[in-house]
Amino acid sequence: MSVAKASREVTLGFLTVVEHGADGLFGGYLVLNGLGRPLEFHCTEPVRPSRAQEILYGPTLRPFLFGEQIGGALVNRSKRPVAAVLTDQEPVLALRTAVDCPMALVLAGPQRPETNVGDPAVGPSAASPGRCRFDPAHGAPAGLALFTLGTHRLAVLGGSSEDRHLITERLGDWAHSFDLAEPFQRIREAIEEARQGGS
Repeated sequence: MSVAKASREVTLGFLTVVEHGADGLFGGYLVLNGLGRPLEFHCTEPVRPSRAQEILYGPTLRPFLFGEQIGGALVNRSKRPVAAVLTDQEPVLALRTAVDCPMALVLAGPQRPETNVGDPAVGPSAASPGRCRFDPAHGAPAGLALFTLGTHRLAVLGGSSEDRHLITERLGDWAHSFDLAEPFQRIREAIEEARQGGS
């Protein structure tokens, strides 16, 4: 099988959540083939937690909303199986227990050649809006296992070490030629377009 054909057959899911102040949270899920072409796109209506939810869920509210409620609804709508679900929002990783494929957090900025891969505290100097950033001043949150794939820095839940292996195996062949962070910008722009169109 040719590399181009194999790339077309790989499918990846990209899931993010965008916060729009008083409008609430909007989720977007984009499924791409290995060439970066869209196969499916789904987005949610705005989700606004009630004051009672904020009180009762406390610090678990964001993982519940981002991962279980929004992420779960989006992934369940999808008709295509994916090799992995990638996100740029750490709370979305709460979805991992509800999906049958590996999940990873895409960290801001590419892996720099001089960076010590074994040091999770070393990270990019700047982060894009909505992206996670880990650097010496902001160490990796507890419970995440960091790794590199090509030029990308990723993290999986500490209890999902098999995810790291599966993602490396499934995406390793073309990780150098595909920008894993770029699809999140497409999702944000599509959500903004839908949000403005609904106004």
